[in-house]
Amino acid sequence: MKFAGEHLAALLVAVCFAAGLNVYATVATLGLLARAGLLALPANLHLLASWYVIAASGVLFAVEFFADKIPAFDLIWNALHTFIRIPVAALLTYQATSALPPWQQLAATAAGGAIALAAHGGKTAARAAVTPSPEPFSNIALSAGEDVLAVSLTWLATRQPYVAASIVGVLLLILLLLVRWVVRALRGLFRGAEKAVAS
Repeated sequence: MKFAGEHLAALLVAVCFAAGLNVYATVATLGLLARAGLLALPANLHLLASWYVIAASGVLFAVEFFADKIPAFDLIWNALHTFIRIPVAALLTYQATSALPPWQQLAATAAGGAIALAAHGGKTAARAAVTPSPEPFSNIALSAGEDVLAVSLTWLATRQPYVAASIVGVLLLILLLLVRWVVRALRGLFRGAEKAVAS
C-alpha cells in the first residue's frame, strides 16, 4: 500500500496513535513492512526502511520491552518518553504530508502530535493506576498489551487504514470518557476531604 493518497489521513491517525504507545515498535514495523514491499513509503520517509534505523529501533524496542514492565520505573520511563514519542509522531506526519500546502501540512502535523499525546497520556495514566498494586503482573500484562496494540495497529493501518483509524477513534473516545470519570472522581474526593476538614 502507498503511504499517500486518499488513505493517508486514516493511516497517519493509526500510526500516530501507535507511536504514542510505543514509538520504537511503530518505526521498526513501518521499516520492516517497507523492506518487505508491503508499504510504499514517501520519499521523505525512505530512511525508515534503512537497516540501520530498523536495527536501532529494534534494539530500543527491546530495551523498552523490559524497562516498561518494571513497576515504578515504568512511570519514569514513560515520563521521559513524552519528549520522544510525541515529537517523532509529529515528525512522521510532517514528512509524510510534504506534498500538501504548508498550512495543511502544519495542521496535519499538529493533529498527529495531538493523537500521539492522547495515546501517550492514556498509557501513562493507566500505568499510574496499576503501579500501586502489589503484584507486578498487571504492569507486565498492560505493557505487553500496549506493545501488541502498537505493532498490530501499524500493520493494520497499512492493510485497512480506515478500519485502523476507526479503532483509534473508539480508543480515543474511551480515553476521553475515562479522563472525565477520573476528573469527577478526584473532584468528589477533594469535596469529601474538604467536608471532613471543615467538620
